[in-house]
Amino acid sequence: MTIEHTLREIGSRAKAASTQLQLLTTDEKNAILQAMANELHEHREVIKRENAKDLAFAETAQLSKALIDRLLLDDVRIDNMIASIRRIAMLPDPVGKILHEHEKNNGLLIKKIRTPIGVIAMIYESRPNVTADVSALCLKTSNAAILRGGKEALHTNQAILELLLAAGYKTGLPHHALQLITIPDHDAVRLLIQMPEYIDLAIPRGGPSLINMVVEHARVPVIKHDKGVCHTYVDKTASLDMALNICVNAKCQRPGVCNAMESLLVHEAIAETFLPRLQAAMEAHHVTLKGDHLSRKILPRIEEATDTDWYTEYLDLILSVKIVKDVHAAIYHINHYGSHHSDAIVSEDRAAQQLFVNQVDSSAVYINASTRFTDGGEFGMGAEIGISTDKLHARGPMGLEELTTYKYIIYGQGQVRG
Repeated sequence: MTIEHTLREIGSRAKAASTQLQLLTTDEKNAILQAMANELHEHREVIKRENAKDLAFAETAQLSKALIDRLLLDDVRIDNMIASIRRIAMLPDPVGKILHEHEKNNGLLIKKIRTPIGVIAMIYESRPNVTADVSALCLKTSNAAILRGGKEALHTNQAILELLLAAGYKTGLPHHALQLITIPDHDAVRLLIQMPEYIDLAIPRGGPSLINMVVEHARVPVIKHDKGVCHTYVDKTASLDMALNICVNAKCQRPGVCNAMESLLVHEAIAETFLPRLQAAMEAHHVTLKGDHLSRKILPRIEEATDTDWYTEYLDLILSVKIVKDVHAAIYHINHYGSHHSDAIVSEDRAAQQLFVNQVDSSAVYINASTRFTDGGEFGMGAEIGISTDKLHARGPMGLEELTTYKYIIYGQGQVRG
């Protein structure tokens, strides 16, 4: 059987399952989700055993520390994965929600309601918790999901999905509602995203090469979870203690994730005071600093930043630093070099704050807070399927509502158009 034939079977089964999912009530979906959470809890040792195999492969393949950190599932992360499923079960079901209704003069009643998208192809790397998050979010929104994780997480992804399916099938989950593609060939992804007769939406979540390949070859709609070149701008009016705490958290709390700070912009009026404090704090966390010529006059020991650094998502303990003239210069830099993910201003100036949030073209813009909060769980969505850096049809963390579309339902009593 060829790869294409296998994928067409998977797609056909997913399409059939998507219609069956729409017959499930909210209570039935929630019961399945709770059963899934229980199954993961009861068999966490299976998950950790299979995860150990993937971690051993990652070490042998000399993957980066950031990728290995993304791959790791310990008890805390398994608990978080389980808690996310339970939170999703507790959230309102968006399917069937009436967004708008009105009655025309001719008696037609027109309703706009939320509906499932259909079949979602999720293509992702490293993080095996995505398998659980995507499965739960798609089930709650009555979407079928075809999952294609990276080879570095294959054992963990298979273990998680097998547990989810075991619980789901016992409690009414339609067969083939969740499927995992285990074909390692890169052609599998290319072929999958060229099947609009089966796939309604593709969401790539990974490195630039994966994103670019999907965008280039897809014949289905795509929402990108692109890189996170996230900035923090420290304004001249900022509380420096607050700014320091925010910067350390944004860079160091978990550097290998997409919402970690990669570039720091500092107003010229406070640079001589703030940058030495920043250097001491960052060196205590083993962060390598790279700076422009102005910041290196203040911090002569740091490395020189090149133009490439401003575009770079390090996913590591590396931070580029630049001194800017004012908030306007900071906004220009972010919009030019950033990835439209998450950016923050630390300032006590209301006018500067408002200018920043109005003009920075990113999916999440912060005032006096760490960019590390850009996350579906932190935003109250239970979990996320990804963080969209696009503008259509979703932007920022994608939760339940972002996994729906809508249709119009029109009620009549025999009306015809004259």
